[in-house]
Amino acid sequence: MAQFVTLRASGLEKIREIDQRLVSYNVEMTEVTGGTFWKAYTEAQVDGTEEFPVIRDWTNMGNLQQWYEPIDTTNPRLIKLAKDLGVAWVRVSGTWANKTYYDFDGHTGGVVPEGFQNLLTKQQWLNLLDFVRAIDGKLLVSIANCPGIHKADEPMPFDQAELLFKTSKEYGVPISAAEFTNEPNLIALSGLPQGYTPADHARDHDLFGAWLRENYPECLFVGPCTVGDINLFGALSGAGGGMAAGFQIVTTEQLLGDYKSPMDVFSYHYYNGVSERGAAMGGHWPYEAALSEQYLAVAGNCARQYLARRDKYVPGGQMWVTESGDAGCGGNTWASTYVDVPRTLNELGDFCTVTDGVIFHNTLASSDYGYLKHGTFLPRPNYFAVLLWNRLMGSTCYASGEEIREGAHVYAHSRKDGQEGYTYLVINNSKEVTTLELPKDATVYALTGNGKLRSRTMLLNGRALVLGENDELPALDGAAVPAGTLEVQPGGCTFVVL
Repeated sequence: MAQFVTLRASGLEKIREIDQRLVSYNVEMTEVTGGTFWKAYTEAQVDGTEEFPVIRDWTNMGNLQQWYEPIDTTNPRLIKLAKDLGVAWVRVSGTWANKTYYDFDGHTGGVVPEGFQNLLTKQQWLNLLDFVRAIDGKLLVSIANCPGIHKADEPMPFDQAELLFKTSKEYGVPISAAEFTNEPNLIALSGLPQGYTPADHARDHDLFGAWLRENYPECLFVGPCTVGDINLFGALSGAGGGMAAGFQIVTTEQLLGDYKSPMDVFSYHYYNGVSERGAAMGGHWPYEAALSEQYLAVAGNCARQYLARRDKYVPGGQMWVTESGDAGCGGNTWASTYVDVPRTLNELGDFCTVTDGVIFHNTLASSDYGYLKHGTFLPRPNYFAVLLWNRLMGSTCYASGEEIREGAHVYAHSRKDGQEGYTYLVINNSKEVTTLELPKDATVYALTGNGKLRSRTMLLNGRALVLGENDELPALDGAAVPAGTLEVQPGGCTFVVL
């Protein structure tokens, strides 16, 4: 059914102010050191013309991942495009980080010590710090917690953590926020010490919080960095907790126990499902559902479910999604195309109506869900979508006055330019045209695929968004539209500045 939406020029109800670094991202530790990450899809799989083979034995990561050399965090294009996005948090973490040894004096000779999986050299870390400085970023990390650090029944020592924190601070790019361990509730998959229990985690999480307070009191204590311990995928999965493909998922309450070290920020991970690579574990959505109401509702439902835990553990604090994307296991075959733009923008819009915080997209420049293509760092449709969000959507979130429904996901913010009025985002996830009533002249930024939803290139008001010479951004000008009516095409995402 075609929808009709009335946009208002005044009188909207204010909901809240939002963090200027809402749009943030991950640079995974495996990208910094080099290591295994998700296998790239073929070009035909991205186009949707070749089926991805179902991999039943997903526990064999050789079926799902491949080796990548470290990304070049000194690359001028990478730095420029990240800086163009605006101020952001940069998170260096991931499961790889749980098992990383910090060899800052080179004493290992390149040999990974027993109980670890990989090495981080001092130069690799300084290059990453230079990147964070160049983009005016803030740094969030998680520290190693593996058999090479300690045994399960031994309290966590922090000599390796001290090396990372001290080096960063002395270099002038301090660690501004820290999570203890990446996804500790997936105990069997996260590389934690053999026999590690939720009670062991609760003990060490408290010790880490106390260590931060004593040694780096300016650093935010963020946690518990869980994933999947709620009904994350709606009808595609059972209740949170329990088992996933034979592996135990521990709840937040079990991980924190009778906590003694209060956190500053509550964090969790959200993915809209599981990609084709890991479909055998459950939670995979078919491509045909990518614009459905059920699919687009996952991010907001996830945030709403975590609110009670945020209120319990960090009352009055922010809530951070420290990993986010269309699908775990590196993104779906369509993650790098336009069809994921409605989900990405809807996630931002809905989250702001729920709470204040930060969303760390996974990743900036790796795998199929990256804003930038691995290796070339060329921008994908989602990059330009969040770039426009940052340029147009102001810090005040308003109730749009429109009920969320198929064909009319409407979000309203203040204008980023500081002038009176509103910027609306209207997402048409239906197969019919949605009509907007404009109460006054407007500037319009209409995003669509380039002839198809599964397009590698996105159009802005009919113009392809691609880099120019010397990596210059394309013109991101809006179109002047007089008061009256405006059509949002099926699958289209339109910003309207009133």
